[in-house]
Amino acid sequence: MTEDLSGISPQRARELFREGLVRPTAGISRGFAQANLMIVPKELAFDVLLFAQRNPKPCPILGVLDAGETSGPLLAGGDIRTDVPQYVVYENGVPVARPTDITEYWRDDLVTFIIGCSFTFENALLEADLPVAHISQGVNVPMYQTNVRCDPAGRVSGPLVVSMRPMPANQVADAVRITSRYPAVHGAPVHIGNPEELGIKDINRPDFGDAVEIPDGHLPVFWACGVTPQAAIMESKPALAIGHAPGHMLITDAKDSQYLVP
Repeated sequence: MTEDLSGISPQRARELFREGLVRPTAGISRGFAQANLMIVPKELAFDVLLFAQRNPKPCPILGVLDAGETSGPLLAGGDIRTDVPQYVVYENGVPVARPTDITEYWRDDLVTFIIGCSFTFENALLEADLPVAHISQGVNVPMYQTNVRCDPAGRVSGPLVVSMRPMPANQVADAVRITSRYPAVHGAPVHIGNPEELGIKDINRPDFGDAVEIPDGHLPVFWACGVTPQAAIMESKPALAIGHAPGHMLITDAKDSQYLVP
């Protein structure tokens, strides 16, 4: 059984990842915001920033580290190269490694984008007695590449990626209401119901993460996902880029409540 790490501090979580713990981060350090990563050479950074600005739903930026910087206010005392449980290294758009430490790949021209993650609003869903299937089933959240195109920016283009959480049909409106109050971490769902309308042919075969059981009477609910920039990297094929392994997030020192709007 996976150890319950819901009550540990973000600093302790990052320390455990630095020491070699590898697992999806949903439910860890509950109450603190989690984040996606996109790390690119400085010469591509403006295009990534513009892509995020044009596609704020899947790419809400929480912070940016200057070229070569390895720490910042969202991970005080931490190291962006070691403090995520697993990364993905891309060369020419192809994933070539999934290390737990990217120090050997680090360069002084790398710029880190810290992007909002829907794990941040999951605590609010749980507090409202709404189910979060991947947490209760002990798996990674299912994520799907869709047929919806993001607005391109310079050399960066790609499809929207979504995460899915099944909700009881009579509680979908509650899920929409709760998550809409977290616009900095993807906000309200982008689609409810039929996955084929997003180009998803088999909901039991996600492109990233793990499938979850969808009980009778539940509807699949889809949120924009911060893996979207990685799908864009795979399509745009820069020489080098680094992201988090899907579901293996940076746990920040920011509280979920900081991203809650009235």
